[in-house]
Amino acid sequence: MPTQIFVNIAVSDMARSKAFYEGLGYHFNPQFTNEQGACLVISDTIYVMLLTREFFQGFTDKALADPGTHAQAILCLSADDRAGVDKLADAAIASGGRQPREPQDHGFMYQRCFEDPDGYLWEVVYMDMAAMQEQEQETEQVS
Repeated sequence: MPTQIFVNIAVSDMARSKAFYEGLGYHFNPQFTNEQGACLVISDTIYVMLLTREFFQGFTDKALADPGTHAQAILCLSADDRAGVDKLADAAIASGGRQPREPQDHGFMYQRCFEDPDGYLWEVVYMDMAAMQEQEQETEQVS
């Protein structure tokens, strides 16, 4: 069985957060969803546990940072192509998210960033491995 990841984030409004992520085309596993937490299914191996701030606080003695003002992590998802990057980022913005910076195009890699309603930073990235190899070969030839 492949390793799975369960990212836990504290949210201030469970209903708003669930609506936002459903607007991106994701769903929740009802087995692990209640008023305190919701299991967002990104893929067969990636899950995000949306936890109320109060419930989340029960798992740590550290103070919770405000993700709207403090960056804790940037969560990055891959896409199959550039259109997939745009589709997810556009859906995030249409669902109440915010685009904190312009798309980044590095030739072999294209990425967009969005914030969810709580301020968590997400990136969506497409990497063209063939273009990356071409770029590396060009750099080697110049050296």
